[in-house]
Amino acid sequence: MSADALSIPHAVADAMRQELPDVAEQTVAAIVVEVPSYAGAFSGAMGRTIENAVELALGGFLVLASAGGDGDASTPIQPALDGAYALGRGEARSGRSMDALLGAYRVGARVSWRHMADSGVRAGLTAEQLARFAELVFAYIDQLSAASVAGHSDELATSGRVRERYLERLANRLLGGGPREDLLAAAERADWTPPRTLTAVLLPAARVRGAVALLDPRTLRSTEEVPGELVVLLVPDAEGRSRPALLRSLGEREAVVGPARPWHEVAGSYARAVRAVDLGLTAEGPEPLDTEDRLADLVLRADEGALADLRAQALAPLADLADGAREKLTETLRCWLLHHGRRDAVAAELFVHPQTVRYRMGQLRELYGKRLEDPRTVLELTIALGVAPPSNRRP
Repeated sequence: MSADALSIPHAVADAMRQELPDVAEQTVAAIVVEVPSYAGAFSGAMGRTIENAVELALGGFLVLASAGGDGDASTPIQPALDGAYALGRGEARSGRSMDALLGAYRVGARVSWRHMADSGVRAGLTAEQLARFAELVFAYIDQLSAASVAGHSDELATSGRVRERYLERLANRLLGGGPREDLLAAAERADWTPPRTLTAVLLPAARVRGAVALLDPRTLRSTEEVPGELVVLLVPDAEGRSRPALLRSLGEREAVVGPARPWHEVAGSYARAVRAVDLGLTAEGPEPLDTEDRLADLVLRADEGALADLRAQALAPLADLADGAREKLTETLRCWLLHHGRRDAVAAELFVHPQTVRYRMGQLRELYGKRLEDPRTVLELTIALGVAPPSNRRP
């Protein structure tokens, strides 16, 4: 049969079009009953807006169905497609999945078909035209559903990228520090709830994906450039008893972990971790470098030049000795300071006889004189010998 025979006569279409407001109203009423999540969304002014949208979509269909073969009635005209696409995006922005909307389409197709079919029969449609009409109606609804699904997916993708950029900007703001009020505003824009604390973690870019999968989902990633091509992660609430779990999660990932700080003061944690990297501190195994275990190194090497000058000044009395003698006396002096002069403890650590310790300390007292009894000299020697120079560090 020709397309003309299967199209809706213009007179029939006009009669059906007059009933569209009632059809749209009954369609929305049925959706509210059968899709409970729309009961609130379709009330009041919004309900009237949806009714108008349904009437527009069905009116567009009738235009195509009565076109006498000039168009495919199963393909929605552009305004209806645009409306369906926008409806899908709106659902995503409202935080709803497509389940409710697709359910609404199914209910709407059934209800609108029943009422439009009744109108068509009263207006004189043949059985064959009515069957074809049913095919076109449901194909038309499928096209509208597909447009809404596309809108929903596009909105999720867009909003996801936008939020990701906001989160990155928030991480960068946190690393730079600033007034708490400004940081709170940035957190609100990113839809990110501030935790109690944040811990800065530096690790190679290649290790980030695997680490993030094991960390708190609220973890932030900064786009700030760190020497050594490292990436900065800000991990929430990893203090106290939670810190060991963080360190285990980062095992063998070449990470450097700063201290936990109040979330708006995480810039201090970041600065500590960067300082550890700048000083070349390394972990003593596959575990991450925990800066909390290296505080003495960080303090004593805060100014490498000043530490070198202090070491040279404090050890000046030993400068003219032969290398071997200077090394023995330096190590003995270090142990004597660490063990607060307990001769047996010094001897045990050096694996020598206590008399040897007594002899060496006699030599040191000859070189330093009464300065070994001066608290300030003792402090300077303790600092100078507390961290061995990098080139002489023992394994």
